[in-house]
Amino acid sequence: MPELPEMEAWRRALADPVSVFPIAKAGPAHIATLKTFDPPIATLAGRRFGGVERRGKRLLLPTDDGELVLVIHLMTSGRLKHLKAGEKAPKAPAFALEFEGGSKLVLTENARRKRAGVWLLSPEAAEAEVAHLGPDALGLGAERLGEILRRESRRLHPLLRDQRALAGIGRAWSNEILHQAKLSPYALSTDLDDAEVERLAAAIDEELARGLALRERGAGDERTYRIHDKLGQPCDIDGTPIARVDFEEHTIYYCPTCQTGGRVLKDRRLSRLLR
Repeated sequence: MPELPEMEAWRRALADPVSVFPIAKAGPAHIATLKTFDPPIATLAGRRFGGVERRGKRLLLPTDDGELVLVIHLMTSGRLKHLKAGEKAPKAPAFALEFEGGSKLVLTENARRKRAGVWLLSPEAAEAEVAHLGPDALGLGAERLGEILRRESRRLHPLLRDQRALAGIGRAWSNEILHQAKLSPYALSTDLDDAEVERLAAAIDEELARGLALRERGAGDERTYRIHDKLGQPCDIDGTPIARVDFEEHTIYYCPTCQTGGRVLKDRRLSRLLR
C-alpha cells in the first residue's frame, strides 16, 4: 500500500534514471490502468522526462519540452520498478516504458481488480487532476494541522486518510502515526487540545520521515512498521498485545494501553463505537 514514504522514496530513486535517455517505446498498458487516450500514450516516444515530482501519493513525470505530464497513482497494489538494460521484465506489466539504451520503467499490480492508474495529460490537465488534494502531510506543522482538525468533527483515523484534507497518508501510516502520538483512532478531531495537536503534528513528521529513511534503505514491511499488520504482537512501548478493528476495506491497528486507556475498540458490525 504505497503511501508518502514509499512514493517519495520512489520519486528520489527514479528522478535521475528516467531523465537520462529519451523514451523509445511507451506501452504496453493494461486497459484498466491507462485512464486516458488523447493524447495517445505513443506520443511519449522520442521525448525525455524532466524529472519526477510527487503530489501526495501520486507521481508526476513532466516531459522536458513542457508539453506533457505522465501521472501515476499506484493505489493499493501497484508497484514501480526501474529495470536496467538486460534485466528480466514481467511478462504482462500493467504499464511499461522503454528508454533508449534498454532500461525500462515497469508498473505491476498483483491484484484481480486493477485499480492503479496512469494518465498522460497536458500540464494544465495534470494540475486539475491533483487540484483536489490537500497540503502535503510531511512538514505540515501544528498550526496548519490544527486548522484542518477543527474544520469539522471527524474521527482521526479516517481524517488522516482523507487526501482532500491532507495528502500522502493512507491506512498503514495512519496506524503508525496515531500510535506514536498516543491517540485513539476514534478520537474526534475537534476534541484535541493544543498539546495533542502538537503531538500529532510531531508524530506525522517523525513517522513519515522514519518510513522514508527505511524505504530508501530497502526495508520491507516487517522492519518498517511497528504496529501496522502486527496483531497480537507486543507494543514496543509497553508490551501490550496489538489489537485490531476490521472494516470492509481497511483495518485499524492500535495499542489499547497507549492509545485507548485499556478500552477495546469495536467496529459497527460487532458492537457500538467506542472512543
